[in-house]
Amino acid sequence: MSEPKKGLFRRFREGLRKTTRQLRDSVGGLFGSRQLDEATLESIEEALYGADFGVATTDEILAAIREAHRKDRDLRGADAAAIGRKVLTGILEGAEGQLHWREEPPTVVEILGVNGSGKTTTTAKLAAHYRAEGRRVLLGACDTFRAAAGEQLRTWADRVGADLVASQQGADAAAVAFDSFAAARKRGSDLLLLDTAGRLHTQSHLMEELKKVNRVLAKQREGTPEERWLVVDATLGANSLQQARLFHEAIGVTGLLVTKLDGSSRGGSLTAIYRELRLPIHFVGLGESADDLQPFRIADYAAAVFPLEAETPGQE
Repeated sequence: MSEPKKGLFRRFREGLRKTTRQLRDSVGGLFGSRQLDEATLESIEEALYGADFGVATTDEILAAIREAHRKDRDLRGADAAAIGRKVLTGILEGAEGQLHWREEPPTVVEILGVNGSGKTTTTAKLAAHYRAEGRRVLLGACDTFRAAAGEQLRTWADRVGADLVASQQGADAAAVAFDSFAAARKRGSDLLLLDTAGRLHTQSHLMEELKKVNRVLAKQREGTPEERWLVVDATLGANSLQQARLFHEAIGVTGLLVTKLDGSSRGGSLTAIYRELRLPIHFVGLGESADDLQPFRIADYAAAVFPLEAETPGQE
């Protein structure tokens, strides 16, 4: 295993420690050499539910473990972890998001979410990620409700070397989006990230504002914005699935950004969202610093949730 890959897995493992600990503690040593029994199998089930993997995923993982246990009564915790990892990997097949770059730049990504989900910070971290790849990035401060949002983006833009288009508080968000697109095209930006105002699905005037932003962009170039990524807070667990449902119905979400995964014992919620809505997961937030926003990788996620003995915290 290469050092960069090893470091990335370690980051996933550390970020998902709460979810992993909940599973491990609930089953009294699931990932060790302990022989499984019926009580342990029931504890596994409870732990999976507690981590918000959802009914369908929990049932599928438990069915596979129980079937293996029927065939081999000497099945150990490490065996169950390996089975869980394999099933989870299969469920998430196709979940790794990939940004498809527009031949005629800029590629436009609209960032959506409710207040408090970490939307503006995540937008800034995305800028840092793509700047590190050598892309020219422009940030459009379309959250004109919060004065702090624009200032926050300005600070990040200066820090990572991205351009910024902003306006005064209370300005028309669609006008800011229009100006941002024009500036991105004129300056030869590869990527335009539009940070929109936080909103709930019940705030009809704000949802209409989003639709207006999209209409204005579509008039500039057909099919724009290319992506509409929803920021969901992993600590909300099953509630994040409901948010994703409602935003998807209202605006047609094309992908997910999952924040605060490092602070959640409910790290299974992203699996439940993908399973129902089939929205690819582009990035996950595993900490506070810019490089803790990491591209989602199924293998790292499954290994962090179901670590084998040699991969448990404290070992390499």
